Amino acid sequence: MLYKQIDSNKRKTVVIVLVFFLFILAIGALFGYTFYGSVLSGVIVSGVIALVYILIMTMNSSKIVMKMNHAKEVRTRDENTEVWDAVENMAMVANIPMPKVYIVEDMSPNAFATGNSPKKGAVAVTRGLVNELDKYELEGVIAHEVAHIRNYDIRLSTIAIALVAVVGILGDIAMRSMFFGRSRRSNNNGGGQIILIVVSLLLVIIAPIVATIIQLALSRNREYLADASAVNLTRNPDALVGALEKISGTTKSVEEASQTTASIYFINPFRKKKKRSKLFATHPPMEKRIERIKQM
Repeated sequence: MLYKQIDSNKRKTVVIVLVFFLFILAIGALFGYTFYGSVLSGVIVSGVIALVYILIMTMNSSKIVMKMNHAKEVRTRDENTEVWDAVENMAMVANIPMPKVYIVEDMSPNAFATGNSPKKGAVAVTRGLVNELDKYELEGVIAHEVAHIRNYDIRLSTIAIALVAVVGILGDIAMRSMFFGRSRRSNNNGGGQIILIVVSLLLVIIAPIVATIIQLALSRNREYLADASAVNLTRNPDALVGALEKISGTTKSVEEASQTTASIYFINPFRKKKKRSKLFATHPPMEKRIERIKQM
């Protein structure tokens, strides 16, 4: 059953990325027609930006994400035996190459994984996570992150992050066109052109929100699967429940965390922020995660 879900994840990745990519092309087409009188130009520009950004992110995702979150690589077992052994053991059980190991010098307990394939995986844990959890709880959290890598969730998250960024870039281009591209619109001041400009402005505002909602929805759905996979790897649901209960009690945010990559953390790294609506939540409710694990 679990492996069927993993295969389903891979298929959904292709579909969602394709839809997301078409969404970006549609934005580019509208912007191109509105501000430059050419649908084709808008499609080409948006498509090239999206492809280049996706390639950059997927080829260097681990380095980029680790740098964004100020994570430092643990290069040998002697540097942090406890974390190294937990990652090595869980990777062995999951039958994937051992991911690279990173530490984030932050006292808020948390963790995340990166890498667009199991061969290029990396796991990062905060100093607070190591200090606050016992051996088995730490292993449960790391199993969760290793599961993300094995289930190919990280590839989807990486591409989603890239596409959200592209939507932001297109919005910036559109805003600049509004201020500096007036001469190109001056030949057509009819009502239709005004409507297009208004629609484009609305899209500049709405598109990043829609893109972010898609990204976060994908993240929430995959947290449940990673929890189930972690229990499958450790055979110890109590350890993961214990980790979630301990971590849920913290009110300290991960100061080193990047807002862009918040969705890939074990729990929301920005604990001090006001409670958001479900649409904008980076993770499913802690209570539901614990409840699902206990029912396994």
